[in-house]
Amino acid sequence: MTRKTIIVMGSGPGVTKSQNVPRKSSELFVAINNAWRVRNDWDFLIHPEDFPENRRPKLLREGQRIVGAKDYVPVQNEFGGFVYAGGTMAFTAGYWALGALKPRVIAMIGCDMVYPDKGPTHFYGHGKADPLRDDITLRSLEAKSVRFWALASRAGCAVVNLSTAQRTRLTFPTACHSELEKLRPTQFKENRVDKALQAEAAANYFVPSGRYWEEKSNFDPKVVDAIDRLWLDAVEHRKS
Repeated sequence: MTRKTIIVMGSGPGVTKSQNVPRKSSELFVAINNAWRVRNDWDFLIHPEDFPENRRPKLLREGQRIVGAKDYVPVQNEFGGFVYAGGTMAFTAGYWALGALKPRVIAMIGCDMVYPDKGPTHFYGHGKADPLRDDITLRSLEAKSVRFWALASRAGCAVVNLSTAQRTRLTFPTACHSELEKLRPTQFKENRVDKALQAEAAANYFVPSGRYWEEKSNFDPKVVDAIDRLWLDAVEHRKS
């Protein structure tokens, strides 16, 4: 079976650029939260437990599937859990796609996690800037981005950002949709990736339920920050 290219659609303003892109047979579209409204031929909608019922699609097309916590928590646990991987749906969608779909490319769009004071914050106007909340997993979105990029590369999967936004919290390279078929995984400093993973294992900040916020008093921010620095040190060039 041919390994697929996964397009992960977030709710940033730039996601609308994916509306009229003709899909290829090798591509699957994973929509996060409200992004299922961007195009009606999405394949998977992934959302957290608290995503309101009235914002979910009423009907599904043939082949469309909803991915909830019961689906993505076990997969994200395989990649170290939420404290290390980051508690944003962009990274959760990425890890779920990486583990469940085994793709050759994951391309994100509308996942820049930058919320300007002026202008729209989301493709539908203004919305809640979720990754700006005070959360142990979000102290360095850049480190979480490097971590996802590095682990995807180890799995033989290239990771890129399709966004054309001037600012982004994602560290991996930008690319155009037309370039996706020829992409290859990035080479990392493997000894430094190992060092970061070893530090995670030593800290043992793992919550099997995925509800890490219920145990936040067990986590030392200084330990998380130290691990984040190891991840940031694992890549030569954070953006192309």
